[in-house]
Amino acid sequence: MSQSLHDLIALANEPSSAKRRELLRGVTDMLFAADGSNGVEMALFDQVLGQLAGEMEEAVQIELAERLGEAPAAPRGVSRSLASGSIAVAEPILRSSTALTDEDLLHVARTQGQDHLRAISQRSSVSSAVSDAIVERGDDDTLGVLLRNEGAVLSRAAHETVVDRAAANPALHDAVVDRHSLPVDLLNEMYFVVEARLRDRIMEKNAGVDPAVLEAALSAGRKKVAVEDGALPADHAEAEAEFRTIRAKAQISPQMLANMLRGKRTTLFLVALADMAEVDFHTARRILDRREMDALSVICKAADFDRSLFLTFALLILEPTDDVMLKAKTYGELYSALPRESALRTIRFWRLRRQTGDVAAA
Repeated sequence: MSQSLHDLIALANEPSSAKRRELLRGVTDMLFAADGSNGVEMALFDQVLGQLAGEMEEAVQIELAERLGEAPAAPRGVSRSLASGSIAVAEPILRSSTALTDEDLLHVARTQGQDHLRAISQRSSVSSAVSDAIVERGDDDTLGVLLRNEGAVLSRAAHETVVDRAAANPALHDAVVDRHSLPVDLLNEMYFVVEARLRDRIMEKNAGVDPAVLEAALSAGRKKVAVEDGALPADHAEAEAEFRTIRAKAQISPQMLANMLRGKRTTLFLVALADMAEVDFHTARRILDRREMDALSVICKAADFDRSLFLTFALLILEPTDDVMLKAKTYGELYSALPRESALRTIRFWRLRRQTGDVAAA
């Protein structure tokens, strides 16, 4: 083989494009048949292919890149060179080549554009270091590709970044919620951001979380409130004081909450609901302001309120439209179908916001 390879090297100065292409194919054919463990031979392949590839038109470079991308052992030098070329040339190398090291991939990730980042994101495995670089420089389309690749390892910090990015871009919601390796506490940060069908998936995932994993996730929770809460209502301090007075005289009952809501004592109702459910005031207010009945069902189920009380809350909160009774029927079915264990697991993540909010305010 060495003699044949030297014969091919002797043709490297051949000016004919057609013969150069033939020469390139000959060398790559020999590469596929070569012993990849022979360092001297691989270095010779690298030298020849590097010399030829740089002088070839793009169509030939693409052909070479496709073949090297499939090679079980390819020369690193020429592979690295092709990986920084046009995306048409670089993509098959970046997606498949085993010759590239993390150092090579990091160089491309830090110096090339989004097309190159997306190609790297589709590799069968992507290290945490390379993923971090992609998350740092990638646009949202690139992040979507990376997130859908379960072979890509993302650090905790990278996962936090993509969750923050997804909060502002609905196009990322599916990719984030569906990611198997997303830490479960970050998954639950998405609950108030995503639409109903994805909330259902979050609840399904919560129902299947191992208790040990749940405890670890709660311990790893971020030490900051993940959303902008805004100012407290003007009557919040007054409502807090009134609630403490009521609670000092008698145990707060679910029926008292219904009476507060019926009497349009909204802030007092929210203070009481937040206390009974052990969530922060802002979470309770968000549920009421946005009429998020699925989230209200989680709170009520976790607090072990009966179905009729939940429906009372729902009817008082919903707009008085013609189909309000139909909606109530639908929400009643939703409430009945919600496992209490799943609600309890979900609300534990919401309670993290109460704890972190208290810490931040201290």
